[in-house]
Amino acid sequence: MAEMWISMGPQHPMTHGLWTLKVKIDGETVVDTEPDLGYIHRGVEKICEARDFTQITTYCDRLCYASANTWSHAYIYAAEDLLEVEVPERAEYIRMIAVELQRIASHLMWLGAYCPDVGNLTGLVWCLREREMMMDLMQELGGSRMHYNFPRVGGVKRDLPIGFAMRCKAKLELFLDRIQEYEALLDESTIFLVRTQGVGYAKAEEMMNHGVTGPNIRAAGHNYDVRWAHPYSVYDELDWEPAVERSSIKGSDCYDRYRVRVEEMIQSARMILDAFTHFPGGADTHYSKEDDKIFTENIWGKAPARASEGQTGFHHFEDSRGESMFYLVGGGEERGKHPYRISIRSPMFITIPYASKCMIGYKIADIPAIMGSFDPCIGETDR
Repeated sequence: MAEMWISMGPQHPMTHGLWTLKVKIDGETVVDTEPDLGYIHRGVEKICEARDFTQITTYCDRLCYASANTWSHAYIYAAEDLLEVEVPERAEYIRMIAVELQRIASHLMWLGAYCPDVGNLTGLVWCLREREMMMDLMQELGGSRMHYNFPRVGGVKRDLPIGFAMRCKAKLELFLDRIQEYEALLDESTIFLVRTQGVGYAKAEEMMNHGVTGPNIRAAGHNYDVRWAHPYSVYDELDWEPAVERSSIKGSDCYDRYRVRVEEMIQSARMILDAFTHFPGGADTHYSKEDDKIFTENIWGKAPARASEGQTGFHHFEDSRGESMFYLVGGGEERGKHPYRISIRSPMFITIPYASKCMIGYKIADIPAIMGSFDPCIGETDR
């Protein structure tokens, strides 16, 4: 049969975002692929050069609509490295809780979107049900439903609300019970197993050579997590281990990538519960902005508004989809409160070209299962 090229996308349901996957097929078999990105490039890095260090936070919230908190925090750490700011320990614990709640919500959004890809509509409804609980908690912290604008250079914009710890513990304990229902629904489903096991193999060595990070490489048995390998915030004070799967000799398949994210959600929930027992000043204490001295010492420390010319700041962060990086350059008096340059490294910008090659040799019907298992987010990819 003659080979031909077909286009899949930019319809959102197939590609989990606005991009096109060009596929070369021989009958029903994929023989080559070519990803076409850039549909929602917004020039975020250039826009940020005309914003001050606080205003940039809102743009980073919008880099990934499913994981806003992780991206804004990744930026804040780089800005604090640039401006040489010390953060109160209590604020670091609050940040960690916000980020891990976002990680759970992001993985639930992925799993909810992935289940219909492989023929399971019930999983979508269940995942969105639990995601709403996480979004309720993050809304309490930031005040918004999706783009929270919560971290600040030097801390966070407000303390934990009164009663937050109690509500968060109750919802996380309920979540840990319900995630067992997910495993029963999917791990005992013949259709789900046929669509995911032995499909879309990816080897750890190949992913390392391409720069793939996060749950995708841990699914292949490679234990690399930025929170573990290069601890930041308060991760080295908590009792946890990265979620890592034991893949086959062929590498990790779609099922391994599903399993590693389920385990990561469980780890994140346990991490938050553990954090409440170590919370400086007590998790039930609330510091109001009205007492400026106590608030500054515990929640939001003072930070300079300008960076020296040529001074740089850098941070790498364990995002929900892999290792994100921010590189900032100060502009001195000429640039005022604005940075001279910002560069952003998106894990998905690296992962999508590699993931598209994992489809070669499989059938057209396997493409949504393979691509979806890598958890693409095109907002952060195109920036």
